[in-house]
Amino acid sequence: MTGLEISTPALLFPAVSLLFLSYTNRFLHLAALVRNLHRDWLELKDEALRAQIDNLKKRLLLIRWMQLLGASSLLLCVVSMIALFYGMSTTGHWCFVIALGLMAVSLASLIVEIFVSGGALQILLERVEREE
Repeated sequence: MTGLEISTPALLFPAVSLLFLSYTNRFLHLAALVRNLHRDWLELKDEALRAQIDNLKKRLLLIRWMQLLGASSLLLCVVSMIALFYGMSTTGHWCFVIALGLMAVSLASLIVEIFVSGGALQILLERVEREE
């Protein structure tokens, strides 16, 4: 293994901070949408609204996983830095490698969520086409 400096895991901190901001904004936006759609569904009992709520439920689950994986990645970066500080280079290396893997899975979840996000709009478009 090549030498890993204590500053290397710290390079993920700015990226993770920006990702968490993005993830949190997505979550808050979806939560507001779910509340509005739920209120509308209670009044109208429209199946298209129910389908959109189901789609948003999937997206919220993905976002929670994105946040969990990102937070775990950040925690392992800290553990990696502590291990490197105390001279435990093998532990530091493995923690950093696992942190990178968790970040990759978090980003892959983001890609899946982006694809799923078009589903709610597709439901609306299909409804418009049926009503024409």
